[in-house]
Order: sequence, then C-alpha cells, then structure tokens
Amino acid sequence: MGAAVIEAQGVVKHYGEVHAVQGVDLAVESGEVFGLIGHNGAGKSTLFKMMLGLLPLTSGDIRIRGEPVRGAGFRAVRRAIGYLPENVVFYDNLTGLETLHFFARLKGVAKGGCAAVLEKVGLAHAAHRRVRGYSKGMRQRLGFAQALLGSPALLFLDEPTNGLDPEGIREFYAILRELKAQGVTALLTSHI
Repeated sequence: MGAAVIEAQGVVKHYGEVHAVQGVDLAVESGEVFGLIGHNGAGKSTLFKMMLGLLPLTSGDIRIRGEPVRGAGFRAVRRAIGYLPENVVFYDNLTGLETLHFFARLKGVAKGGCAAVLEKVGLAHAAHRRVRGYSKGMRQRLGFAQALLGSPALLFLDEPTNGLDPEGIREFYAILRELKAQGVTALLTSHI
C-alpha cells in the first residue's frame, strides 16, 4: 500500500450467502473527490461502513491515512473524518442550531462555529426552527452541516444529494469544489 489517504485492497463483505462487497481495490489521493457510483444494493454504503470501522471486513485490508481501520490507532484518525450517512435521523424537538450543538459536543469541537456551518449549507434562516418542520432537503443539508463540523480533512458522504432540489444539488457541489480547493478529500456515493 502506498501514500494514498484511503486505500483498500481485496475488500470483501459477506452476510452468509449474500456477497455485498466482493474484491474492492481502490486508492484515493489527498484532496481528491472520489465517487462510488452504482445501483441501489451495489454495496456502496456497506463499503463506507467498513471504511469507517463500523462494520468488520470479511477479508481484505482498508487503511485511512495509513492506519488500518481495524487497528488501535484508527480512533485518532476518525476524529478528522466527517460522515454523512445515507439516512439521516435527528431529534425532531431540537432546532437546527441545537442539533449542531449536540453533534459538536459529541465530536469534541467548539460549538461556536455551528451558525457559520448552517450558513454555509443554506440553513441560517431555519437555525431556530424545530427539525420536525424541516423538509427532506433541509434535513439533508443539516446532515451535511453535521459532517462539516470541526473542519474535517476527510469526508464520507453517502448519497449526499438525496432529497435536494436542483438548486440544492448545485450548491452542494459548489461547497464540495470549495472544500477540494482547501485540500479536503471527499468520498461520495450515488446511484444517479
């Protein structure tokens, strides 16, 4: 394995007779935006979860910033990762800003930047509204904001444009281009 930020060799994940991921090899360089594109059920989210250390590999090897995801040093690496899961779920009784404060505390980052992150993703106008009143697209933007907390060097974005209208999709990719220019590495999935 070389000097890539994300490296996978021979990655396999089986659930009994179901072969969810079969022999994936890839390398993602620093500052690269890398897309995993495939139909629903192709194993993209499963691969993400293995890369994040959330699911054990059946076989193969994954290293993030040189650390094996099954290794003791991976916990420190995870602190530099932002993750947007495919299905975001929030506490409906919290406001958008309270939600980001909650995640900032979990991530151990200062909550002072939460309002700026909401502004970045286009949710400043709804910062003090309860999440229960958010549309699907607004929830997706809030999920993206949560992933951006703490200015991570590496982003895992699982179906990040789900629920976004065309303008929201353009805004998402504009932010992604801006992050790439700052040297952030992003891995995203899509079935489109």
